[in-house]
Amino acid sequence: MSHVLIINGHEPYPRSPGRLNSHLVEVARSVLVGMGHSVEVVATNGDYDIDAEVDRHVRADTVIVQSPVNWMGFPWSCKRYMDYVYLAGMDGRLCTGDGRSRSDPARQYGSGGTCGGKTYMLSLTFNAPPEAFGDAGQYLFQGRTVDDLFFPAHMNFRFLGMTGLPTFVSYDVIKNPDVARDVARYEAHLASAFGMAATSGA
Repeated sequence: MSHVLIINGHEPYPRSPGRLNSHLVEVARSVLVGMGHSVEVVATNGDYDIDAEVDRHVRADTVIVQSPVNWMGFPWSCKRYMDYVYLAGMDGRLCTGDGRSRSDPARQYGSGGTCGGKTYMLSLTFNAPPEAFGDAGQYLFQGRTVDDLFFPAHMNFRFLGMTGLPTFVSYDVIKNPDVARDVARYEAHLASAFGMAATSGA
């Protein structure tokens, strides 16, 4: 089967120690190992070797980013991890240049990724309820979906040449948490998504 790298992007705060995201990392690890995949995990708020993390991405067939949504994006330590690791991977291990050439600078910017055939998946935890998304009458997101909100993250992985698996979301995790329901949904999501990845040859 395949090799999966799970990135735990949670940044602990006094009111948000990260128990749910850590639990979902372990759910994913258990489900995927049970399906026959090998799994590695890294926490972005801890110590890591940048070159070793690039090599982990090279080994991985799929990268899962497990993260809360802090101020409409990844926590700072998760973004810091991506900034350092993906920049280091521009030596050809993850991408080469940006797809353009000096003779034709308009040529397909962002097409220099060397991770073709690899997949990625976002698993996100929101305080927002599901009704906040996809409804033009909602004040904050104005009809946008979760994937619209995370378009820059999707483009980061596309820049590396990777293909996205469907995003998983746990909604309303502070005001109306239902961990058992979210875990059951996540287990089903992983079974479906990794069935798709296997079908696509990833």
